[in-house]
Amino acid sequence: MAIEIERKFLVTNDGWRDAAHAVVPMAQGYLNDLGAVQSGAQKASVRVRVQGELAYLNIKSRELGHTRQEYEYPVPVADARALLELCVGGLVDKRRHLVRVGAHLWEVDEFLGENAGLLVAEIELASADEAFVRPDWIGAEVTDQSRYYNLALAAHPYARWSQGE
Repeated sequence: MAIEIERKFLVTNDGWRDAAHAVVPMAQGYLNDLGAVQSGAQKASVRVRVQGELAYLNIKSRELGHTRQEYEYPVPVADARALLELCVGGLVDKRRHLVRVGAHLWEVDEFLGENAGLLVAEIELASADEAFVRPDWIGAEVTDQSRYYNLALAAHPYARWSQGE
């Protein structure tokens, strides 16, 4: 079983930009919707992503939190672009910046389109209690807040959030 242990944080400043060693454009969408996953009618999200010159089909279990099942399979880019046309909700466009801090690789997602203005950093860990260097550009942890999950951003983009959100 493929397990992903990932933590998400808000980004508080641009201190990461100079340290970024690569940037990958991404467009992704979901073949099932947020409501079906939240209600329990479906137990996983099914995502298609075009990532630079590569494309993937991804299935991720619906648990909230840092540890979930995740399966990812390469698909031809042309097939992925056709699948994006079948997705429900909106597409999530972003630029993923790769930043090495200590022994870990951080992924800083700079969202575009209806999610513009949102910056979220993710770190994958080998275990839930693994120690890591927390850079000064990291803010509040949002791992357990489903509205920051890409599936939720496709259905309810950042531009539509109320002041309270």
